[in-house]
Amino acid sequence: MTAFYPAIPAGGSGTRLWPLSRRARPKFLLPLTGGRSLLRITADRLLPLSAPDRLLVVAGTTHAAAIREQLPELPTANLVTEPEPRESGPAIALAAALVHERDPDGITGSFAADHAVTDVPAFHAAVGRAIAAAADGALVTIGITPTGPATGYGYIRTGPVGEHGAHPVQQFREKPDLATAQQYLAGGGYVWNAGMFVWRAASLLAEVRRQLPELYAGVTEIAAAYTRGEGPQVHAELWPSLPAVSIDVGIMEGAAERGAVACVPATFGWTDVGDWDSLAGLLTADADGTTALGEGLVLARDSAGCMVSLAGRPVVLLGVDDLVVADAGDAVLVCPRDRAQDVGGIVAELLAAGRDDLT
Repeated sequence: MTAFYPAIPAGGSGTRLWPLSRRARPKFLLPLTGGRSLLRITADRLLPLSAPDRLLVVAGTTHAAAIREQLPELPTANLVTEPEPRESGPAIALAAALVHERDPDGITGSFAADHAVTDVPAFHAAVGRAIAAAADGALVTIGITPTGPATGYGYIRTGPVGEHGAHPVQQFREKPDLATAQQYLAGGGYVWNAGMFVWRAASLLAEVRRQLPELYAGVTEIAAAYTRGEGPQVHAELWPSLPAVSIDVGIMEGAAERGAVACVPATFGWTDVGDWDSLAGLLTADADGTTALGEGLVLARDSAGCMVSLAGRPVVLLGVDDLVVADAGDAVLVCPRDRAQDVGGIVAELLAAGRDDLT
């Protein structure tokens, strides 16, 4: 079988999980769903499909030491650090270029460091179908069968099922409003865009070369430099000049228009752990629906459905419902759970006000 090289782009600061998630300690490094960090859980989920010497992580320089501590089995050469953030497109394209340098026939995949999956065997089965479709040359995305009209995810419109259980992708759609999401579900043929991709490294690079030749030239030169032992220097020189674009906008939307993208729909208990409300859904709630993260006392009276993140101090809830109360020691967030998607905007305001120390 063709070797599989999973890649984990570990970027972003998880602003919607502020004040717990910060630029220096983003959500993928935090143990939000148990004793292991989201990054460690993601690696553990992928390693049965590959091996430590084929797992790649692309991350910011700031987080390199923490990643090495959490993934001690990862070979030093398999942690590639970005000199500065450039969106997901360059990171994922560079991972493919590095795999292609090692194995021109290799299949690689991109799996975010901060997502949660509850049914790991079903996840493995979906990735297996995606690998089979990618072996035939398709750029494959793993879509999540919707469980409701969610407005926090992008959607993918698919055609009839084909070989390997994959459907042709007809169009990528941005996050919809509620009425549009309801229409998607009523009409069928739509899945959530989970940002999970599988492809031959050569197939993705060919598409990058077609649509973004500047990005192709940059990542292939950087990858070749790593092979000859000059990677960090060339990476630092070229990286700032590469286009900062997401993989969806930069590559996948155009590839779908020409029929080069396939989708494997799946259900394996996925969430992007994108905000406090979605995190609450992964934690065990008490009889009144209140969940708590961290150590400390939560005293709730005539209150229900709250999400509490503790920093050691007692939190008392009295006569309130469906609130987020997140204590990080130096900052406290209080908001309705249905406003959890808006927390990232507060972080932007803090940055604009010069309070970098809080972000």
